[in-house]
Amino acid sequence: MYQQAPENTLDSLVHAMYLFDGIEFDMRLTKDEQIVIHHDRTVSVDPSRRKKKSPFVEDWDLDELIEFGFCSLKMLLEHPLIQKSVQEQGKVLVCESKRPSLKIKRTGGWFNRKKHDAHMGKTMKRAEALFDEYEVPKHSTVHYAFHKSMKNAAKVGNIQRDWSTLLPTIRPFGGRKTQRTLVFPEYLTTSFARLMRKHQQNQSPMMPCAAEYLLPPTNLLPIGRTVGLKGKQLKRLTAIRKGFPVYLWPVTPKIEHSVLNAGLSALTDMSDPELTWLPSGHTRWAQPATFPLDKDQQEQLNSATKENHQELLNSLKNEVPSWMECDESRKRDLLSYWRRKWNWTKSVDDLLDFEKQQGSMPWEVVRMIGHRGSGKTKRPVL
Repeated sequence: MYQQAPENTLDSLVHAMYLFDGIEFDMRLTKDEQIVIHHDRTVSVDPSRRKKKSPFVEDWDLDELIEFGFCSLKMLLEHPLIQKSVQEQGKVLVCESKRPSLKIKRTGGWFNRKKHDAHMGKTMKRAEALFDEYEVPKHSTVHYAFHKSMKNAAKVGNIQRDWSTLLPTIRPFGGRKTQRTLVFPEYLTTSFARLMRKHQQNQSPMMPCAAEYLLPPTNLLPIGRTVGLKGKQLKRLTAIRKGFPVYLWPVTPKIEHSVLNAGLSALTDMSDPELTWLPSGHTRWAQPATFPLDKDQQEQLNSATKENHQELLNSLKNEVPSWMECDESRKRDLLSYWRRKWNWTKSVDDLLDFEKQQGSMPWEVVRMIGHRGSGKTKRPVL
């Protein structure tokens, strides 16, 4: 019986990297300027374990956090499965830099925006140094954050790798209700098309996008053309995107097939390897990028029944070559199939040239990504 490891821990991240096309995780800069993988502003352990020290992650040294069981970025990149995944299999690292609590004055407090940008830039730069040390391909990583001046933070940090911005912006204070209340006006005035234009203007390689933009009834709220996963709304989505990569979160098993079928990458919290049949009535294929299906194979998978899907899965797993094992002819066929299906504007030659020049799979390829590793878990994490 599968038991999910706590989010953002080494076990959680390694399991998800094995199961999917990549992993998403959260990075914070510790007091001694090292990178710890941790989501919350406060150290996610029972308060009694903090021994009356500051509750905020950025006020702790890395070794102290490792003693609790949290994972450093260095520990993650040292793991042989992670190294093989990014160096040999084309899998990706989606890295969210987290802003510290505004109660921490040395990182800018409430009002010093220059220090906010400097801190975010330094966090990403420390991560990049480790990516370079462990020979992670440049275009197999992307930075992003809920930080409006991400462009300036990337400039201040002299960031050399791909980056994007999480919009609308969630503030680094308050609880979930407060944050959602404050973000609502920006969500209301930012349509999907406008959101995409912002990312394209920033030359981001992909666009992280909240599922609310595509699911009813919340997709009806933003001012502008409504997009979705079905019917006319899906056609409009495809026409607006023209192949621009979108990473949707959170993607539940119920909508997973629809998301992938729409040509979007999915951030999932469901990492049970025994989940092979989705609630939507479709077979789950957990590595659509690293083990891509051609048109005939995809049609076989779509036509499977609950009774015969496991036999078909086993057959396809033995039959389908990994992306890295594909010759140029098969890659060309796959890219042509996806380009026609999702109305990509980039040519097949351009997409193949990107891989040849950069050594990484094009961002347009649809992926399954493990959110916080194997998925979000309860508090405290450890």
